[in-house]
Amino acid sequence: MKLLFDQNLAPRLVRDLADIFPDSVHVRDVGLSATSDSDVWAYASANQLTIVSKDSDFRQRSFLFGSPPKVIWVRLGNARTADVAAAIRANRARILAFESDPEGALLVVS
Repeated sequence: MKLLFDQNLAPRLVRDLADIFPDSVHVRDVGLSATSDSDVWAYASANQLTIVSKDSDFRQRSFLFGSPPKVIWVRLGNARTADVAAAIRANRARILAFESDPEGALLVVS
């Protein structure tokens, strides 16, 4: 499973979670930091990436369009990057099960 971390999450998450989610990227790494949500959505879909975001806009897109791409919505408020990484690690089994679920479009991690 490859994750695409949205602009509202720290680029450092790619490195911090590389041991469990290798080949993940941040929007900054692929030239999408200043683009629209539509562009991020299209890129994730075309490259088989799961979007990880704190942005409720991607939650809405998942309701409207379904998957692909899948969306992991991080609901932690103003959390430190270490807290976000810890939440993703703690939910690794759920995230992997979500990836395998052909019906799943949105997973909430908190």
